[in-house]
Amino acid sequence: MSFREYLNRLDEQRLLRRVAAPISKTYQIAALLKQMEPQPLLCEQVHESAFRVAGNLFCSKADFAAYFGIPVNQIIPTLLRAIEGRSPCQVVANAPCQEVVVERPDLDALPILRHCEKDGGNYISSGVFVARHPRYGQNLDFHRCMQISKTEMAVRIVRSRHFDAFLQDQHALDVAICIGNSPNVLAAAATSVEIGVDELEIANALEPLQVTPAKSVDVLVPAEAEFVIEGTVYLDRRHAEGPFVDLTETYDVVRQEPVMEVKAITHRLDAIWQALLPGALEHKLLMGMPREPTIFRQVNQVVKCLDVNINPGGCSWLHAVVQIDKQSDDDGRRAIEAAFAGHRSCKHVFIVDQDIDIYNPLEVEWAMATRFQGDRQMVILERHPGSSLDPSADPGSHLTTRVGFDLTKPLHAQGKTFEKAAFPQVDIELFLPRRPQ
Repeated sequence: MSFREYLNRLDEQRLLRRVAAPISKTYQIAALLKQMEPQPLLCEQVHESAFRVAGNLFCSKADFAAYFGIPVNQIIPTLLRAIEGRSPCQVVANAPCQEVVVERPDLDALPILRHCEKDGGNYISSGVFVARHPRYGQNLDFHRCMQISKTEMAVRIVRSRHFDAFLQDQHALDVAICIGNSPNVLAAAATSVEIGVDELEIANALEPLQVTPAKSVDVLVPAEAEFVIEGTVYLDRRHAEGPFVDLTETYDVVRQEPVMEVKAITHRLDAIWQALLPGALEHKLLMGMPREPTIFRQVNQVVKCLDVNINPGGCSWLHAVVQIDKQSDDDGRRAIEAAFAGHRSCKHVFIVDQDIDIYNPLEVEWAMATRFQGDRQMVILERHPGSSLDPSADPGSHLTTRVGFDLTKPLHAQGKTFEKAAFPQVDIELFLPRRPQ
C-alpha cells in the first residue's frame, strides 16, 4: 500500500481530518499538527505552495500495527523476520514518483515547513535518503535538511553512521531524498543493520515494493513516493545547520554540516507532502520502534525476552522497557546489560516480568514501587558514551550515566506476595443495562 493509498483508507474509515481553510507552511501547519495530535490531518490549501500536506499519520505503535494487520506485540517479530528475510525489489521503468520531472528545481515551490520559532530555517524532516557506495551498495537513512537557498540544503549527518562513512570515503555523494513513503519504507530506513545491507530489501520483505532508477543520480528509489529530491552532498562544503527541535522536544545545537546541491525534483501529478513534526509522537515512533528489535535480539541471547517498548515518555530514544520470562535470579541484571548493548544511546532500562503491561506506564511504575530495591536491583554504569540528543549528557563528549532497574519479582517470595489480587468478574449489563440509543 502506497502513502497515497493509506491516506485514502484513513479517509474511508473517517479517521482523516481534512483542513479546507488556507494555511501557511510557516508555523501554522506545525501548530495545527501539534494541537490536533494524534489526529491524522490533510491540509488541502497551503498559502505558499500548490501541494497539499499530510501529517500525524503514525503516532502510535497501534497505528503501525493496524497498517500491517498485526497485533502490537507482533511488531518486533515482524521487523526481525523482514531484516533476516530481506529480498530484492522489483525494478520498474515507469513510476508514479516521476510523473513530473523538474530539471530546474526551486525548493521554494515545495511546502517545506518551518516548525518552531527558533528554527534555523525551513526543514525537511520526513525525508528518506537513498545513497550508493561503489563497494557497499545502497543505503537508506533519515537525515533532516535545512533549506538555505532555492537549490541548497544543509544536511545533518550523524557521525559514524553508514551515510557518514560513505561521505567520508567519497567526499561527494549523489543522493535522492524520498518524501511521502509507505510505512515499510519508513521502518526500514530507521533500522540498524550492518553496512552493505540495502534497507529497501527490508522494506520489500515487510510489503512488496517497486523501485525505479532516479533521473539524475545512480540510485533506485521507491516508485510510489510522492516526491524525490535528487542531488549531491559535499563533504567539504559546510553551512550552519540549526537550531532544530529534536526527539527530546528541546533545541539541538547549531553545527557546520555538509551542503546538498539539488539537481532535479520529481513528483506525482498531485503530490502530497508528508510532514513529520519534530519531537512529536510520529517522530518518536519512527526513531524508537526500529531500535526495539536490536534490543530484543541482544536480550534474547542471554534470557527469554518477550517484548520491548522504547516508550515516548523516554523520548522514544533514551528509555526502554523490556519484558522477560525470568528463570534465574540474575536474569534481570543480565537483561539490563544486554539491552544497553542492543541500543547504545539508551540511558535508562527497566526490566519487568511477563505479568506487567509494558505499554502501560502505571503498571511499570507499580512494578518499581512493589518489586524493586535500589541497593540490590539497580545497575549503574558511570561515564559511558551516551546520546547527543540528551541535553543532560556532557557537552562535546556526550558522556552519561546509564542506569538499569530490575523491576522483576524474586523467584522465591519468602512469605511475601508480589501478585496483584484478581477481582471477580460479573456481567455488567445485568446490573447496568445499556441505555437506549
